[in-house]
Amino acid sequence: MTRKLGQLEASLLAYAQMRNLETIRTGELLGPLRITAKQERELMSRMARSGILAQVRRGLYLVPPRLPLGRVWIPDEALALNTLMDDRGAQYQVCGPNAFNRYGFDEQVPTRLFVYNNRLSGERTISTVALTLIKVADARLGDTEEEPRSDGLGLTYSSRTRTLVDAVYDWSRFDSLPRGYQWIREELASERVIEADLVTATVRYGNKGTIRRIGALLERIGVAEPLLRELQRKLTPSTSLIPWVPCEPKRGRVDRRWGVIINERD
Repeated sequence: MTRKLGQLEASLLAYAQMRNLETIRTGELLGPLRITAKQERELMSRMARSGILAQVRRGLYLVPPRLPLGRVWIPDEALALNTLMDDRGAQYQVCGPNAFNRYGFDEQVPTRLFVYNNRLSGERTISTVALTLIKVADARLGDTEEEPRSDGLGLTYSSRTRTLVDAVYDWSRFDSLPRGYQWIREELASERVIEADLVTATVRYGNKGTIRRIGALLERIGVAEPLLRELQRKLTPSTSLIPWVPCEPKRGRVDRRWGVIINERD
């Protein structure tokens, strides 16, 4: 049986709805509801525990536009993430498994959001929205696409091209190699991704390992030499070798130009 709302709970919702508020912060209700700071904290905590409010962080709560049947409200992913990022003044882009699924690289639907951003790191949950927050330097943010939504609250995703670069760059976090190589082949073959754009994104958002692996791949599939030289110019001479597939034994043909051990047939 659904518990009846108390007077203070009903007053909080009425106050928020009358002012079209999406969020409530501690201290905001002291005057309007004529309660103490202790009563306000207890009220918000109680409503969050019962699923009426969604805690974004301590002192900041999402409020439902209307109380649903059953009096348990679950904010969607875009609202939860955008509220958290706006509160911290952060730039972000959804990446990794979520982007792999968005662009059709992987059919698996992730149960959490993976998010590059320039403020926060670690695991976090807002209501039922699970987040993996990956703090990166400002220079690693960019090359994005906006999810179109009529309410203007869509998510910002890494672009299709950028997602392919990240599949190679962040392979250990996303478990994306050697699958990422096949994604790159298919995207270039279908012309959904342009070779020059991939090279530009690799130079801008990759590291030396990313450049070496993608350079070796592009040479193997016959990309024009000027584009290969553009990648090679970003590398310094080195005798060290890295594996084509990082988790496999370092046995195979050596690609001296890129310093890569081709340890998997392609």
